[in-house]
Amino acid sequence: MTPHNPVELVPYDPQWPADFRRIRSRLLTWLPQALSIDHIGSTSIAGMIAKPLIDIDIVLPSLEHVADATAVLLAEGYEPRGNRYDDDVWAFLSRGSAPAERVYLCPAGNGTHRNRLAFRDFLIAHPESASEYAALKRRLAAAFRTDGDRYTAQKRDFVDAIVERALKGNA
Repeated sequence: MTPHNPVELVPYDPQWPADFRRIRSRLLTWLPQALSIDHIGSTSIAGMIAKPLIDIDIVLPSLEHVADATAVLLAEGYEPRGNRYDDDVWAFLSRGSAPAERVYLCPAGNGTHRNRLAFRDFLIAHPESASEYAALKRRLAAAFRTDGDRYTAQKRDFVDAIVERALKGNA
C-alpha cells in the first residue's frame, strides 16, 4: 500500500453545486471553445459522501483542441495528471483551490464522458442505487484508507453495472 494516496470521504456539502457553477464560469472564460462543462463524480450527486474534490469534464470540439486547452490549464496552475483510461481523457488537478478541482479534457463523443454522465444521472434518479454506492464507498474507504488506487479499482464492477443499466434504460 502506498500512503501517498489516502482516501478521504466527507459528508455531502450543499455548497458543492455552487462551487461547481463558480468553477464552470471561470473555465468557460478560459476555454470558450468548450462544448460543455459538466459536474461529474460523487460531489455532483446530492447527499452522496465524496472526496472533497469537484470533478469536472470539459468536452472540446475535437482532439485537436486538447493541446491548446492543456496550455491554458497549465498556465492557470493546474497540474497535469496524464491521459486517463486510455480513452483520450486528460486529467488536471488544482490543489490550491478550495475545494480542490480535478478537471478532465476530452473530445466530443468520448465514451468515458458519456459513461460518467450516465452513472451520475442514474444515481440521481435511483436513490436506492445511490445508497448502495455510498455504502460500498464507506466499506472500501475503511479497507483501503491509504490506497486510493485500490479504492477506485474496487468500485469498478459496481460502476460498470450501473452504467450498463443506465445505457440500456433499465431501472
